[in-house]
Amino acid sequence: MEEGEEEEGFSRSRGFRGREDEKNYDKDPELAEILGSCLDDPDKAQSMMEERLRKKRNKIVHTKTGSATPMNVTFNKFDFTNSYIWFEFYNAPLEKDISLICDTIRSWHIVGRLGGCNSLNMQLSQSPLDKRPSYDAVQGANVNPTTFYNIGDLEIQVNLARIWVDIGTSEHLLLDVLINALTQISSDYVGIKQVVFGESEFENWRENLTSEDAGYSVHKI
Repeated sequence: MEEGEEEEGFSRSRGFRGREDEKNYDKDPELAEILGSCLDDPDKAQSMMEERLRKKRNKIVHTKTGSATPMNVTFNKFDFTNSYIWFEFYNAPLEKDISLICDTIRSWHIVGRLGGCNSLNMQLSQSPLDKRPSYDAVQGANVNPTTFYNIGDLEIQVNLARIWVDIGTSEHLLLDVLINALTQISSDYVGIKQVVFGESEFENWRENLTSEDAGYSVHKI
């Protein structure tokens, strides 16, 4: 074996992937040191890796900021063609929380407007699990379409919020999609005490409160 070949083989064993990983070491010297000590002192390498994970834990594992209490959902004379959806948070939502809620509602509206939540065409979800999925395009093209007609802006008053919707058709699947998303948001990000579908009024909501200084804001959907 030539001297150059021996050095290259040794380099490959130390670097695991040879010259390709040497470039990555330049970007993370700490990781390079850990990997470089794996063969010479495995215990030291393990200890260094545990310390690295401990220091960077907050960047790797994000702590939940939501609520462990399940979100309550009620329906009060909900009209699919003309109703408010009300939200009550445990605390006034932060700017990032409002952004997440708006993005969720916006996505929900887009999917609904494009007919993505049509319970009349659930071929794959209703197919047997032990068989290969198949899709009948003719059947899918001939079901009655569902369209989310219109939606208003998200209004917020301190820890309360509302949004007006005209879903158009009585498509309960569309509501399930929203509720599922809000349930996860409440658990992981911002605690939602309750969501109420329907009614033109809500406890503690003040129609004459339109000042940003008093906690009122409007967010485009």
